[in-house]
Amino acid sequence: MLWGFTAILGKLISVPPVELVFWRTLLASVGLAGLLVMRRQQWRVAPAEALRLLAVGALVATHWITFFLAARLSSVSVCLAGMATLALWTSLLEPLLLWRRIRAYEVGLGLLTMVGLYLVSQAELDQLLGLGVAVISAGLSALFSVINSQLVKRHAPLRLTFYEMLGACVSIALFFPVYSHFYTNGAGLHLALKPLDWVWLLLLAGFCTVYAFSTSVELMKRLSAFVINLTINLEPVYGILLAVLIFGSKEKMSGGFYLGTLVILFSVLIHPVLDQWAARRRRKAEAAEVMV
Repeated sequence: MLWGFTAILGKLISVPPVELVFWRTLLASVGLAGLLVMRRQQWRVAPAEALRLLAVGALVATHWITFFLAARLSSVSVCLAGMATLALWTSLLEPLLLWRRIRAYEVGLGLLTMVGLYLVSQAELDQLLGLGVAVISAGLSALFSVINSQLVKRHAPLRLTFYEMLGACVSIALFFPVYSHFYTNGAGLHLALKPLDWVWLLLLAGFCTVYAFSTSVELMKRLSAFVINLTINLEPVYGILLAVLIFGSKEKMSGGFYLGTLVILFSVLIHPVLDQWAARRRRKAEAAEVMV
């Protein structure tokens, strides 16, 4: 539900996507550092491990920049529909990176999500660029989620999140000279914030980043990256409903868009059923082997 607000907040904040993610990660880093001190948690890690966490942070920053860019290039609803390809990306990346067997039903659900995405894209042809950027952003999100599912076994969620937010902030700061010279059409950086921007940024950094991100990392101790990301596919549902309520007619789409979104939602809800069915089959097969 909290992540359903992120694209809306990104649309409300006036600064461009790169500067927006810089402010978001800077405020999140400060907030997380404060929490680590208040809770007296260990924050030091080995230098090599710190570099790994900071590098994942750079990946997170790239995901967020493309996410907010997609929301600017299209509507909030189309951006969130593109993000729903998380399940497909994760079904491909998790077996590849973690060397586990590919589960046919996960790939099937991912392909079903693609059918929903096709319906969305056919319904909103004028917003294909934003949709494409959102799909790329979903792939980046799936990649760092799979990596985090392994890192959380070695690091406390709060500490891991702090280093990743710091890595995201530092990587954007290092990118600023190149970005300012080549990608701003001579306008330079736009870091100045309006008074209302601070309100939206504090909500984005506090609730939608520090709390939501660290909680999702904590959940990876008990759930796979695929299950986490399939659940996150509910983000488009929350976000689209909220966008229609907040932005009104600007976010109202055609019937094909909502049909595609329903297909994506179905893929989310059917997964636990298929997961339990597959688990029962494995238990029966193991029991049969023991009897033999």
